[in-house]
Amino acid sequence: MPGRKEPHNLPPHSVACKPIDGPAYNPVMATPSNAPPDSGPHAAKPATPAEPPVHGGPSGLDGQLCFALYSANLAMNKLYRQLLDGLHLTYPQYLVMLVLWEGDGLTVSELGDRLYLDSATLTPLLKRLQASGLVTRTRSTQDERQVLIRLTPEGQALQARARAVPEGVFCAADCSLEELQAITGRLESLRASLIRHL
Repeated sequence: MPGRKEPHNLPPHSVACKPIDGPAYNPVMATPSNAPPDSGPHAAKPATPAEPPVHGGPSGLDGQLCFALYSANLAMNKLYRQLLDGLHLTYPQYLVMLVLWEGDGLTVSELGDRLYLDSATLTPLLKRLQASGLVTRTRSTQDERQVLIRLTPEGQALQARARAVPEGVFCAADCSLEELQAITGRLESLRASLIRHL
């Protein structure tokens, strides 16, 4: 399987966060500075602060890794839909083009292995790319059971226009290149671990 490619010439990026003025507020410890101390037998007991609602417990929705991945994926797909609109590509089609730009002339099975897609899902997708004039599908002369996918001149030319896509994702992520690379590496490790348990 080909190694992971580095992002396309992403510019350095940093975000300056404006700090909140004054000391951090603790609702449990906060009391008026001029309040007299309680004294005497009939002094009112201090009110017990209300417990904040817990949304991120291990059994709650926000505590689930699967939901964090699912909701992030929904947001990512919406972002890619905007970025790919000018290229007239869907996100799965864009992934196929990325693989072919890395190395042209792959079989359908090789593409499927690279993208974790079966042939039943991949074949209709490739037919649509062929109808758009971006790829060709031909039988291998060495093994007619294999279908080779190659880029057309139009498909090769599209790569230059697509270089703006990862930059748009980078800007939307609002973090440094090193942070994005670290996140990507952790997700790849997570994917490998999950696959080992299937």
